[in-house]
Amino acid sequence: MQQAVVCLPTYNERENLERMIDALAPLGVRVLVIDDNSPDGTGELADRLASERDWLSVLHRERKEGLGPAYIAGFREALRSDAEYVLEMDCDFSHDPADVPRLIKACADGADLALGSRYVRGGGVENWGLHRRVLSRGASIYTRIFLMPIHDASGGFKCFRREVLESIELEKLGATGMVSFQVEMTYRALRKGFRVVEVPIVFVDRTAGQSKMTRAVALEAFARVPALRWAAMRRRL
Repeated sequence: MQQAVVCLPTYNERENLERMIDALAPLGVRVLVIDDNSPDGTGELADRLASERDWLSVLHRERKEGLGPAYIAGFREALRSDAEYVLEMDCDFSHDPADVPRLIKACADGADLALGSRYVRGGGVENWGLHRRVLSRGASIYTRIFLMPIHDASGGFKCFRREVLESIELEKLGATGMVSFQVEMTYRALRKGFRVVEVPIVFVDRTAGQSKMTRAVALEAFARVPALRWAAMRRRL
């Protein structure tokens, strides 16, 4: 799977990073850590790990600007290589590294974008309270009704064929938060006519480190759905 690059954004993920790199090591993928100048030393740890592994590289960014800009920087770096597939996933083990080959296979079998989905048959979530389950499920239904026929549009575990990222005008992406960015990426792929498939995954809430989900991130996502619909109606997307 050397044709695949996993983009791994980090901000204060020192507790998780080395374990995640070790978990990805047997999969035969290349890994790009995108660190937003983490004050806990994640970037320095990433450099040390990269010095010991020729399939691991690190992209340092000056400051934290949101998940969207970090991924865009990572995508551009990955596209400079010969990678056929570019993946995105969290560093906190909410996404199971063992599912990486399943997403790549979905693209190899004909999908342009394979999305790890919590809300299709076989998918699910673990270690979430009722409030977060209701909020997440409600957001997915809201997006499905008003924007696109995807069950888990906010999912952040994805595999893209490089042609998808080359076709999407990354500089025009308006979303920065973790949820709105994922929704917009999937929507733009669909608008370009690419085939999106949902691969069932089980999402497990992090056990180490601190979640990046905030009320501002949720509100941005809520507002981004009608904004994308309006832009599409005006043929500006």
